[in-house]
Amino acid sequence: MSLPFKETNTGNNQYIREFDENIPTHELEWHLDREDRLVEVIENNGNWMLQLDNSLPVSLDKNIFIPKETYHRVIKGSGKLIVKIKKFI
Repeated sequence: MSLPFKETNTGNNQYIREFDENIPTHELEWHLDREDRLVEVIENNGNWMLQLDNSLPVSLDKNIFIPKETYHRVIKGSGKLIVKIKKFI
């Protein structure tokens, strides 16, 4: 399975993910994760958003906590999106 981002493991359950502006929108699917996660935005030049299940989309311009087993998706903006993911295992 191909992931819609480039990922670098920085250790201690932390990862840097880079989403390219050319990614097809259909590759950004609703999904859930097995652990709590904290998303820290490093770069968002083009209004990328995050949507949690049963919630309106929010701009990725601040840290966002995603509880485990909560459906969510990234909504494509323009430009590049770079985030740091901290997984609480």
